Amino acid sequence: MGRLNNGLFGGFQGRVGNLVGYMLNGKSVIRTIGHSGKPLTLPRKANCQKMSVINDFLRNHLNFIRTGFRLITAGTDQNFYNAAVSYNKKHALQGEYPNISMDYPKALLSMGSLLKADKPEISLQGTAVEFKWEVPADLAWRNKNDRAMLVIHFPDADISTTVMSGSRRHEGRELVLIDPNLVESRMEAYISFINEDATEISESVHAGSLNLQQTTIKEKQEEPKSVIQHKPKKAPVKADKKPTQQAQTYQWTSSQFNASGKTYNYSYSVPPY
Repeated sequence: MGRLNNGLFGGFQGRVGNLVGYMLNGKSVIRTIGHSGKPLTLPRKANCQKMSVINDFLRNHLNFIRTGFRLITAGTDQNFYNAAVSYNKKHALQGEYPNISMDYPKALLSMGSLLKADKPEISLQGTAVEFKWEVPADLAWRNKNDRAMLVIHFPDADISTTVMSGSRRHEGRELVLIDPNLVESRMEAYISFINEDATEISESVHAGSLNLQQTTIKEKQEEPKSVIQHKPKKAPVKADKKPTQQAQTYQWTSSQFNASGKTYNYSYSVPPY
């Protein structure tokens, strides 16, 4: 049931039939809902997979992108999530349907005009990931105290570790503890900077990847091996051999008639079939 906000001519909230009303950035929005009975075309299937891949990635970084895209969407009809989806769907995907996946180095988790991280890199230090970035000798004073915002994404585990207020820019490094169980998992890292009063933020930069070879080995192990099936060889059919007929020897004597009679032997062979 829908609810009128400002009388008959105002917007409404809730559902009326196949219409849904809600507020977006202070404005009343109405949209239709429903399900299409038409079969999906190839372009629609590709678009569905793109949205699924992007949503699976971004849902792990909601707090980060809320801050990262808040400033550029202020005063517009967009919200932070729509802006993040719009950019990454266009720039951070690779492959063709049905093999669309994230292109992690091109993904963006924040967007703004503040000075970006300069030549960031990461390394594994025990159960922590160390971020480093260059600090220019001529770094402006107003940028020295910008805070680092950091993300370590674990694609295989589908989780992330996030630092919203890390070291100051002039320090040039930050150490982020991670779950010991994920030390050997693939990692994709990102870094942004935000100023002290949160009125400016930088565009995020892909800081590097770790354990890519582990994923490659795993994928190779999971590749199905081709099996060549050979037709079983038929055993040669041997012709039935007819039993060999042995000659039968019979003996008879005439002694029953004449004790001095001779004994006679004769042989009789059964003829072949």
